[in-house]
Amino acid sequence: MTKITPISRLHSIDALRGLVILIMLLDHVRETFYLHQQVSDPMQVTETEPALFWSRILAHLCAPVFVLLTGMSAYLFQLKSQSIEQTRDFLLKRGLFLIGLELTLVNFAWTATFPPNVIYLQVIWAIGLSMVVLALCIGWSKKILLSLGLLIIFGHNVLDHSSFKGIPILEHLWLILHQRGWIELNTLRIRTSYPVLPWIGIIFIGYVLGQFFQPKFSTQQRDRYLIGIGLSSVLLFVLLRWINVYGDRPWQIYDSYHLTLMSFFNLTKYPPSLLFILCNIGIGLIVLVAFERLVQARFTRVLGVFGSVPMFFYLLHLYVLKLLYVFCVMRWGTGVSGYFSVSNVTQLWLISIVLTFALYPVVKAFSNFKHSHKHMTWLKYF
Repeated sequence: MTKITPISRLHSIDALRGLVILIMLLDHVRETFYLHQQVSDPMQVTETEPALFWSRILAHLCAPVFVLLTGMSAYLFQLKSQSIEQTRDFLLKRGLFLIGLELTLVNFAWTATFPPNVIYLQVIWAIGLSMVVLALCIGWSKKILLSLGLLIIFGHNVLDHSSFKGIPILEHLWLILHQRGWIELNTLRIRTSYPVLPWIGIIFIGYVLGQFFQPKFSTQQRDRYLIGIGLSSVLLFVLLRWINVYGDRPWQIYDSYHLTLMSFFNLTKYPPSLLFILCNIGIGLIVLVAFERLVQARFTRVLGVFGSVPMFFYLLHLYVLKLLYVFCVMRWGTGVSGYFSVSNVTQLWLISIVLTFALYPVVKAFSNFKHSHKHMTWLKYF
């Protein structure tokens, strides 16, 4: 095994993680207080108001960037621990922990039902299972992991029309890996909201990119590599999207320039298409490099606080939103749609901004507690 040198925690990664979880907050505010205007995947551009469309497109950054950073962080853990065995053990434990959270606390935050009759396997499940797979493969060479990651990302859309319907075991496995759907288990229904195969490809790529954070690479060298990969990814997205043949559902030209632009960026998230991944990972890497150069800025330090305790913030904001929704229904009731909803997207942004400021002191306090009690190993999972 090639020896690698320990490295301290990188604040740019925390800052980027913090940015995407705050964007996630906006999307979850939408899912809580804008249910009368639900969006499909991909969206119907002629039926979706532009403000809602672009807010949702912004939220597309969250999951791919977070999974990519999870892969990078796994490599950073390995740099620090100097042990593949310890890294594998950490990934397995954390991955299983996240899967357990998805099935319990996270699912309850969405459904408010216990015992559950419906379980949604969403992003925390996908990250957890991806970590477990990476743990099993972490001893493989970087070339093999890179090749597998690229093969999955560039090739999985070939499988879009594959089906194992009528073959129960294979059908259930396929719903977990690549096709969004329902698994029926007697009285329990399981929704595979985040088919996991493409996310495995992303976490592999993140782990391989983590090697650029070795001390043998200067900040300038690392930034040059990452910005090159990020720009290449975005340019490849534009090229493939323009050709309009492979990687997602075709876009259309409308009489309205704005509708045409919306169609061009209307990408499939469930499972994430090749073009969805290229666009969002490319943008994520470019922002990461920008944060490297703005590491002393106040706003990146604030974002870094959120990004240093992502799972704590994730659980906190879900339950705060649930309590807020219950309070609003008790106070004002529901409209004709059957939901309590705000009237426009601007209000969603305002709610998100208020919640960001309101939750920051709590998040900062927990972050300080976590980093001042490193002997309490369970805190690493948050």
